[in-house]
Amino acid sequence: MFTSRPIGFVSSPYKNASEVPKGLGARHEADGVLKILPEFEPGLTDIEGFSHLIVIWEFDRSPKLELRGDELLGTPPSDNRPHGVFATRSPRRPNPIGLTTVELRRREGIELHVRGVDMLDGTPILDIKPYLSNIPDEKLRRGWLAEAEERQGKR
Repeated sequence: MFTSRPIGFVSSPYKNASEVPKGLGARHEADGVLKILPEFEPGLTDIEGFSHLIVIWEFDRSPKLELRGDELLGTPPSDNRPHGVFATRSPRRPNPIGLTTVELRRREGIELHVRGVDMLDGTPILDIKPYLSNIPDEKLRRGWLAEAEERQGKR
């Protein structure tokens, strides 16, 4: 096990979880700033060359998930059927870790201006990685979400 520590914090327009777009067709287009702590600034060297970043962050305001079998299933807002927590983006997880891909708009020192935040204002950032994918669109599968979209005529 390891103990995580934030490398920075998110500046976001969302103050409450109810404000974050959820469900089928939800679009994450909000602008925000990833404010990196000064001691981690050297780690931002050359980040400007990437169009998108993967942000790993902590669900710091979600209730801790107990490891009971019934809590490992949940019904997401985008479907009326229960799914395993590992097949969803639910904040109720055994380890409260979130993952979001954002578009890097620009860097200003220790501030990364991004588009596509779905985190609450003040969320701790655990890590940032450049988005690199060699998976062609035609090979990607969307699992139960594609089925839910089809049932609701969203796809």
